[in-house]
Amino acid sequence: MLVSAVAAVFGAVAFAVAAAGGVKGSAAETSAAYFTAWRAGNVDAMAGLVHEPPGDFRARHLSMSAQLGVESLELRPGTIKATGDETAEVPFSGSRTLETFGAWPFDSTLRLAVRNRQWKVLWTPETLHPLLKDGGTVEVVDFDGPPVELLTREGHKIPNNSYAESILARLRPELDEDNAGWALVAKAPGRPEQRVMTAEPKPDVERTTLSSSVQAAAARSLDGVEDSAIVVLRPATGEVLAVADRLEENYSAFHDLFPPGSTFKMITAAALMKAGLEPAAQVPCPATYSFPERRAFTNDGGADRGLVSFTDAFAYSCNTTFVEQALTRLQRQDLRETAHEWGFGRPMRTGAQGVCGIIEDPADADWFGSNAIGQGTVVASPLCMAAIAAAVQDGTWRSPRLLSDKQVRRIDGEPSPPVELDQGVVAKLREMMRAVVAHGTASGGGLPDGVSGKTGTAEVEGRRSHGWFVGYRDDLAFCVFVRHGGSGGSAAVPIATRFLKGL
Repeated sequence: MLVSAVAAVFGAVAFAVAAAGGVKGSAAETSAAYFTAWRAGNVDAMAGLVHEPPGDFRARHLSMSAQLGVESLELRPGTIKATGDETAEVPFSGSRTLETFGAWPFDSTLRLAVRNRQWKVLWTPETLHPLLKDGGTVEVVDFDGPPVELLTREGHKIPNNSYAESILARLRPELDEDNAGWALVAKAPGRPEQRVMTAEPKPDVERTTLSSSVQAAAARSLDGVEDSAIVVLRPATGEVLAVADRLEENYSAFHDLFPPGSTFKMITAAALMKAGLEPAAQVPCPATYSFPERRAFTNDGGADRGLVSFTDAFAYSCNTTFVEQALTRLQRQDLRETAHEWGFGRPMRTGAQGVCGIIEDPADADWFGSNAIGQGTVVASPLCMAAIAAAVQDGTWRSPRLLSDKQVRRIDGEPSPPVELDQGVVAKLREMMRAVVAHGTASGGGLPDGVSGKTGTAEVEGRRSHGWFVGYRDDLAFCVFVRHGGSGGSAAVPIATRFLKGL
């Protein structure tokens, strides 16, 4: 206590001597003014109290606040102490509230001295923060959290043998970006880097729309079938309940387009019915049909069915019927406009992106006839054709999605709005798709009761045809695609049967 009293008396005498010598102000006044200006963020006033402030004085203070996201600053000065006849110091504690990390407390010292007969602050970078001593820096950096674990809608882990990996891999970069952590890092020459504070990543799980049971059934239906895919949707919501993708050569069921073959007859049939052709109307189904002075179109196997109902022409997939009816009843834009109504030309905002289909106006009657049966200029993704089957079941076309509405909008942007379809046309298409399974090209494939669908065989020049089967049962719509697998009836229908019986 005696030593403290002596020091205090000595300090008081020293200050008095300085004042008597004509020194302007006092250490206490200068330090108090400096802390007041600092709290107010008045860097210019602070600089006026500093002896020979460095050229970057103002920039250092402002950039530190901006780069670290300083929301507020508290300063608590201690008792001023004399350290010589014309020197003093004020220990102080402070706390910066950082946007990312919260409160960041620190302790430092404000040093003062008489310069040019005035009390001035002797500023160094460690006055701002001790970590800035000797060329030190402090910055906010991000770091990778653990990879996001994608779960099913029920919260279950998605098995590694689900064949969904290629699609889910497109989700991870966006979701992993959300899973980054942040660290306040101090660096200085000759010292190891130091993490001062961290903001840990958010929980590393994300639920998809995939259903555990539906995904398992879809994956097992493709076991042993190379170069194939199945996409399953919930028609009422557009949610992707399953995607099993075994397509080779980096092809994707969501992102690549293929000629859809006779599955596109759903669109052509919708256009023809809008033009007045009724399902019960009698139409010819000859083995061969050609528009005058144009190429000849044939049925699979050269089948000649004579005069049949339009429903049966759809069920038996009569190419000649659809070419003739399209060429005589439709304008070229009719097919394109109907395809657009059912999703063609629209982006698929799934969260992993996606495309639907493309149809270009044909150059001549030959190409128009080819378009009518899903060849020519028509191409579509398996995702697209699953969405069309779902639209028949529900009566409304919806853009499919793999994540919540909120996440899809954040990652992919605003999805295409739902499109309510002509309910009369939809009801007739349902009858026609039932006929395909009851006695048409999908009959005899062992499909369970209640399935409606459409087969497709798409010719590929110089290669084996693609096999398609699209359909729905209850509140499940699906598309099976076997690249270069042969006919839809032989290649795709058995997969659909295994899938549906495996649910």
